[in-house]
Amino acid sequence: MKVLMMTDLEGVAGVVTFEQHSYASGKYYEEAKLLLTAEINAAIEGLLQEDVDDVLVLDGHGPGGITFEALHPVAKLLHGRPSAPDRVRNPIFAAYDVAVIVGQHAMAGVADGNLAHTQSSRHIDSYTLNGKLIGEIAQFALHCGALGLPLVFLSGDHAACREAEALIPDITTAAVKQGLSRNSAISLSKEASRLLIQERIQLAIQRQREQPLAPLVWDPPYVLEKRFFHTDSADAAAQAPDVERVDSQTVRLRGDDILTLIYR
Repeated sequence: MKVLMMTDLEGVAGVVTFEQHSYASGKYYEEAKLLLTAEINAAIEGLLQEDVDDVLVLDGHGPGGITFEALHPVAKLLHGRPSAPDRVRNPIFAAYDVAVIVGQHAMAGVADGNLAHTQSSRHIDSYTLNGKLIGEIAQFALHCGALGLPLVFLSGDHAACREAEALIPDITTAAVKQGLSRNSAISLSKEASRLLIQERIQLAIQRQREQPLAPLVWDPPYVLEKRFFHTDSADAAAQAPDVERVDSQTVRLRGDDILTLIYR
């Protein structure tokens, strides 16, 4: 089995604040990267126990969230900004069998979501797809779903796990911390969180072999609304010719191809 692993920094045990942990200027940013890398390595150990023979790790954190020299030797790492075009990346993703996420946070606006945000913690208030609020979990699951990959596992805080389970009821999750507020949480120890991830991702692969989850697919047409915190962000987004201005902070996009729309 070949596994595509999306990663993010804000859903990792021990990573609890934007200013100190998540932003590249943070006092504990390099330490946070090591914590994420260790959780990735634990997930890979679990996958190896289930005879997974190919793991492609995507560094999904904006300024980069992985310490390369500490990464598991089995992993291949897709990293760098700006990202390669979809026409380059999508055929690579489509060659994999299942998708998983390590280190995920909840969507923007979730009260108990530690480090909750959608795409940009500084600029985006919300994403709404066909009238339903979505976050980065749905974005990745739908993107992978259009390429034929089901999302079978997610680790992160309790709110992210709850969000994933509402989106994909039979997904396997591993909650490594409990959010108390946007910048406060109760984390498991590094040892407990890594062991939990290893055990739960093994279970996810076992379940997928016995009762496969289907890729997540929502029927077109699609209407995506992006609401920004500030009017100047909406001003910039509204410059594209296919974008409708809804109000001072919101823009709307329409389309039939989720692959070209979901990360706009």
